[in-house]
Amino acid sequence: MTERGLRPARPEDGVAWITGASSGIGRELARFLLDEGWTVALTARREAELQAFAQHYPAERVFVIAADVTEAPAMANALARIEAEAGRPVALAIANAGVWRRMGLSDFDAEAFAQVMAVNVLGVANMLAAVLPGMRARRFGQIGIVASVAGYLGLPRASAYGASKAALIHMASSLRFEAAESGILVQVINPGFVATPMIAANTASKPFVLSAEAAASRIQRGLAGTGFEIAFPRPTVWLLKLARLLPWRLFFALGALGALARGRG
Repeated sequence: MTERGLRPARPEDGVAWITGASSGIGRELARFLLDEGWTVALTARREAELQAFAQHYPAERVFVIAADVTEAPAMANALARIEAEAGRPVALAIANAGVWRRMGLSDFDAEAFAQVMAVNVLGVANMLAAVLPGMRARRFGQIGIVASVAGYLGLPRASAYGASKAALIHMASSLRFEAAESGILVQVINPGFVATPMIAANTASKPFVLSAEAAASRIQRGLAGTGFEIAFPRPTVWLLKLARLLPWRLFFALGALGALARGRG
């Protein structure tokens, strides 16, 4: 199959599985997909929050499967439970679980760095390792990997988070080459600042910040197409994409000037 032969998954194809579904983008995206007619499986460590959300929908439409994305056997078991309880395969997998940790020069910590990578990168890999064999056997499936515009290039105090998201962009683009041959649509989702509990501790300026609902709406529209990247909001996306075209000397000079203008120099 070629890129032209790919199509997005539809509710009749199977179940949508979302990690990091207890709050923020994951929870709002679940709401949108349920309204669209999907049967949705919700995974996160905080089962109480998942159950509180699920009680507003018919039991046969929502499956709560608590699991830690950093544990590969737990993710494999979660997939098996979802498909056994729903009686249908996972057709749409949204790897959304992630953590943010401020990390610059003064607070650089190898253990904390590893924790960010364990959730943001290995957590995605564990979900993919679970769903890919079945999708390849069925020669159909759709995968959305939630990265971030922070993965485009280095940003201040984002040495761990940005590196993890850059890894996801690389992972998704690498898999996209082969996925079409197996009928699998791979997409990367690169949000800008979204008002979620994850970034509440981030005291940096958050230009063009979106609500979780607005972000989920944009993701839903992107998932209905076959384009590789779902990125928003446009001003943030284009500013950062332009910035990575700059020579390094100019890029760092402009960053230093921006810090001085904000009183951080």
